[in-house]
Amino acid sequence: METPHVLAIPYPAQGHVIPLLELAQCLVHHGFKVTFVNTEFNHKRVMNALSDNNNLTNLVNLVSIPDGLEPWEDRNDLIKLTESTSEVMPGKLEELIEKINGSDKNKITCVIADGSLGWALEVAVKMGIRRAAFWPGAAAQWALQLSIPELIADGIIESYAGMPVNNRMIQLSPSMPSMNTEHFPWICFHEENTNNFIFDFLTRNNKAAKFADRLVCNSSYELESAAFALFPNILPIGSLLASNRHGKSSGHFWPEDSTCLDWLDQQPGQSVIYVAFGSFTVFDQIQFQELAMGLELTNRPFLWVVRPDITKAASDAYLTEFKERVATRGRIVGWAPQDKVLGHPSVACFLSHCGWNSTIEGISNGIPFLCWPYFADQFFNQSYICDVWKVGLGFNKDEGGIIRHEEIKDKVEQLLADEALKSRALHLKEVTAKTVEEGGTSSNNLNNFIKWMKE
Repeated sequence: METPHVLAIPYPAQGHVIPLLELAQCLVHHGFKVTFVNTEFNHKRVMNALSDNNNLTNLVNLVSIPDGLEPWEDRNDLIKLTESTSEVMPGKLEELIEKINGSDKNKITCVIADGSLGWALEVAVKMGIRRAAFWPGAAAQWALQLSIPELIADGIIESYAGMPVNNRMIQLSPSMPSMNTEHFPWICFHEENTNNFIFDFLTRNNKAAKFADRLVCNSSYELESAAFALFPNILPIGSLLASNRHGKSSGHFWPEDSTCLDWLDQQPGQSVIYVAFGSFTVFDQIQFQELAMGLELTNRPFLWVVRPDITKAASDAYLTEFKERVATRGRIVGWAPQDKVLGHPSVACFLSHCGWNSTIEGISNGIPFLCWPYFADQFFNQSYICDVWKVGLGFNKDEGGIIRHEEIKDKVEQLLADEALKSRALHLKEVTAKTVEEGGTSSNNLNNFIKWMKE
């Protein structure tokens, strides 16, 4: 019998690559051959960031296709990136599949495409290959996007550009958490052209999602029961984390600085504030310095991830001076092995942008949150953390939209003094751990998904 061969292709952003690559490694463990397709640009970053003792390349066939952009072009420009990938990558993906099927006795038997890559599902339809759409974020956000036609019909958003008719709180179903129409992910870019483009892109994706034989999501019934009740055809198979299989996390775009783990070993238990804002957040200089001052004011040990591109203006001189002032209790790194950090006994709380990967990593380790969302789904994820699960606190901005250092200090103190909140975080850790254990809801769904792909 031939080995089932899955081709997995993520949306070209780190937050999408990591969970799909985790699913790919799970499939290898269950006897699949997996070809994982990144863009050439991201493939190089992933390969450069792999540690010497990571055996990913022995497990998964990592390949790449061009995204249509030149190496120096800005891939944070979502219009340029999405236009280019949608135009260039479908043909390149088709060529790749034909090449594999012509040279490999184990032909591609299933395409698993990111839920934001409708065109990849269309390629699979054209080539007669079964297909699944994988959503790396919260099911509620997918439910929101799939509900766009109903939102238009109900007069909540306009058919053009998806702008809210009135800014208000809505619920997709009576049992789901409220959503702020101001924070819908397609209007968060503060630029009309980008908002319009993203809305059109999501609408096209909704149509393509109908080509998927299966819809799977990196979440669980226990975290989002109401969202899965609204869309029962979406199967939760999460949380997909390297720690669940006692392995190494892969797919990062920056090399991890693991020396911070040695530093954590030297700190008292549950004392460290871990600060990380993912791969996309950018601060202006004022907000960056307010955050630094806030951390300094707490007078507590902290580990802060500061990417080279995290500020709009150069901050090298300020950062050097700041490091000198806080050298005895602060550690700053360019990128951290976050799964290991959040599982470390010295970490007390997680000051986070509330990206879904970070959210489920924090939850899985029983860590309380300080929520600082930047864009898109992160605002709704904050609602889950603060209002539904009640395992975190948000920050208040001043009249100029800045979170000031005094507010940061106050919220840190408030969070770390709240024993009930910390207790809920530990309880949620236990609940979510059971979902991925043998017989758990997500484990059963994953096994059924695997069985379908092997048929």
